[in-house]
Amino acid sequence: MMMLDSQQHQCFYSMFFFFLVVLVSSVNGVTVPETVHLDTGGLSRDVFPKGFVFGVATSAYQVEGMASKEGRGPSIWDVFIKKPGIVANNGTGEVSVDQYHRYKEDIDLIAKLNFDQYRFSISWSRIFPNGTGKVNWKGVAYYNRLIDYLLEKGITPYANLYHYDLPLALELKYNGLLSRNVVKDFADYADFCFKTFGDRVKNWMTFNEPRVVAALGYDNGFFAPGRCSKEYGNCTAGNSGTEPYTVAHNLILSHAAAAQRYREKYQEKQKGRIGILLDFVWYEPLTRSKADNYAAQRARDFHIGWFIHPLVYGEYPRTMQNIVGNRLPKFTKEEVKLVKGSIDFVGINQYTTYYMYDPHNQKPKVPGYQSDWNAGFACKILVIVITLLATMLTNFIYVRNYFLFLYT
Repeated sequence: MMMLDSQQHQCFYSMFFFFLVVLVSSVNGVTVPETVHLDTGGLSRDVFPKGFVFGVATSAYQVEGMASKEGRGPSIWDVFIKKPGIVANNGTGEVSVDQYHRYKEDIDLIAKLNFDQYRFSISWSRIFPNGTGKVNWKGVAYYNRLIDYLLEKGITPYANLYHYDLPLALELKYNGLLSRNVVKDFADYADFCFKTFGDRVKNWMTFNEPRVVAALGYDNGFFAPGRCSKEYGNCTAGNSGTEPYTVAHNLILSHAAAAQRYREKYQEKQKGRIGILLDFVWYEPLTRSKADNYAAQRARDFHIGWFIHPLVYGEYPRTMQNIVGNRLPKFTKEEVKLVKGSIDFVGINQYTTYYMYDPHNQKPKVPGYQSDWNAGFACKILVIVITLLATMLTNFIYVRNYFLFLYT
């Protein structure tokens, strides 16, 4: 899941929603949906290529529960979420949907819905409560149970090693993702997971949306650990002009180090593959002007290119190099060899598209990642949302959302 940057928030808050709800009824005390006949326009599984995989995905902290039990150590989100207003009704991950205990029910639902795979994330601090060192074998046993039951039900496990939840111990020890020390610690954690679960897990992802980690955690403080310059958010510490780039650099190196471990020690025997999950938003120029075209390209480079360009070419986009200058870290020759080509696949979490324009802003006195884009979001959007409550499984409602975005 991705949260939006501040300018993107303004766009989404300008949306106008219409809801069409299909009423449900009660039969013998059990709520069931009315029969709904939808014209799919010929769309079905049969029209997808052979081997196309349908699946679902979650993140550990959002679904597992047992956040402070069974040996799990705290993550940076366990602290951050205690700030009032971060989550609706000041909710935490202590219980969530309790997948730690109810994983069989969840997997049964996945199988009943006829999905092929389940992408789950592994909580680093559930395996290593202090980020390194002593292993929490109760946590290991939980993931073994989860993986084994997935395979028993014919669901292919896709394991993601990091979904925003850095062990708090590492944040306190050396400032977490701001330190180069995290590269080896993450690679060691990944190595343990490959060794322990790799006989059954053949699809590995190192990070989910690392751009979101760097931008929302260190440019505007919307995500843990909540750092930014005071000009860009309600933060008590941070530097929006440097820290997002430092964190992104360490995330890329951490990914590459983990991929190297997998390829050198496990891939040949386990016959698996390793990649990364990136959040994608596309950007188009608002007008045909050269200025707006350049603004859209800057947005694409700072959002998409920030991570995919180094993984493919071993360097940051030239646009970023020119704008960010010496605030942008550089890869050494050895690091270029490590990073370039360090993906067997790339996972794309695609969200939406924006029209961009050149705001003709002057260079800000205090730099920041989002301000470095120097690109404006065109936000006059009419949104028609039709929400169909189509299928109800016992006490679960499956919601299908259809969004039509009309840009004016």
